[in-house]
Amino acid sequence: MNYFLTEEQEMIKELAARIADEKIAPVALEYDHEGKFPHDIMQYLAQSDLCGVYIEEKYGGLGGGVFEMALVVEELSRACGGIALAFAGTGLGAFPIILFGSEDQKQKYLPDIASGKKLAAFGLTEADAGSDAAGIRTTAVLDGDSYVLNGTKQWITNGGEADIYTVVACTNRSKGARGFSAFIVEKGTPGFSFGKKEDKMGIRASCTRELIFEDCRIPKENLLAREGMGFIVAMKTLDRTRPGVAAQALGIATGAFNAALKYSRERVQFGQTISSFQAVQHMLADMAIQIEASRCLVYQTCRHVDSGAKDISKESAMAKVMASDTAMKVTVDAVQIMGGYGYMREYPVEKMMRDAKITQIYEGTNQIQRNVIALELIKQASKV
Repeated sequence: MNYFLTEEQEMIKELAARIADEKIAPVALEYDHEGKFPHDIMQYLAQSDLCGVYIEEKYGGLGGGVFEMALVVEELSRACGGIALAFAGTGLGAFPIILFGSEDQKQKYLPDIASGKKLAAFGLTEADAGSDAAGIRTTAVLDGDSYVLNGTKQWITNGGEADIYTVVACTNRSKGARGFSAFIVEKGTPGFSFGKKEDKMGIRASCTRELIFEDCRIPKENLLAREGMGFIVAMKTLDRTRPGVAAQALGIATGAFNAALKYSRERVQFGQTISSFQAVQHMLADMAIQIEASRCLVYQTCRHVDSGAKDISKESAMAKVMASDTAMKVTVDAVQIMGGYGYMREYPVEKMMRDAKITQIYEGTNQIQRNVIALELIKQASKV
């Protein structure tokens, strides 16, 4: 379908696709098996000026938005969802600064992110604060000209590899969610360390670690927005990055579909290719329908977000749910079409099925997203 991309968007998409095909696809299985972080791939992205597609030009970016970020994530994820996450996770860590940073904070941190010199990460989740983000226990106490952080963050994408972390902590327990604040914490700050690298089912090329704060002292000017804005910073950030998760899922689904379609035209059973069997044809048709429908929703959601619309929670949730459910369904069907070969680790669809699962979980489980969608629908209906 023609999605009426601008000339620059077409160029971004084509460039990301070339990196995916030439640099990522040949090493995807190796990086998955070894759990190797893709520093070299990020260098290719940096050299291609793709690291800052969603960052304003005055901070060294290309001046795009969520849509441009999604185009890159989709193409990279087509080759490897885990490797693509180094890029997407940096976007997640950067958006709190883009949305709520002061001019000094933006000037200090965004150029290095845009150039690919530094990676970013977002610290929200804790052991007892996953879907219930209001359960945060990490604290930040103002002491003179500094805030002192204590606590841990769990399952943080790019943890240990990123240089810049946006972290949500509690500054006033008595105010509940209104007592949360957001901070910028740099790697190497005394009292800031990392837990072990998690051994995950999928996205194994992405590094996931615990963030540990033990009397970690950061300058007062590292506060994002103002005290008490942390929950809003987190929610507004996630509204803009969930389409990125949807794009990751979309890319994974597309990669699995392409592999299954190619295999079906090569695999011969009963004297004919399995693509001639109606049962397989119907599976392929359903996969293509689901992918294209997801792409329509994801692209339109990105455009809606970039238009400056204020109420985007429902649309972002819809895009994330549909694309991630599609990715799970398509990758499972791809394994089925490829049969025993699909189940073997030397073929890509087994990995894609493992990678797809996390897209239904992180940045808000699909069950929570359905709650968000339903509540928004009910709220809108009450205004009629």
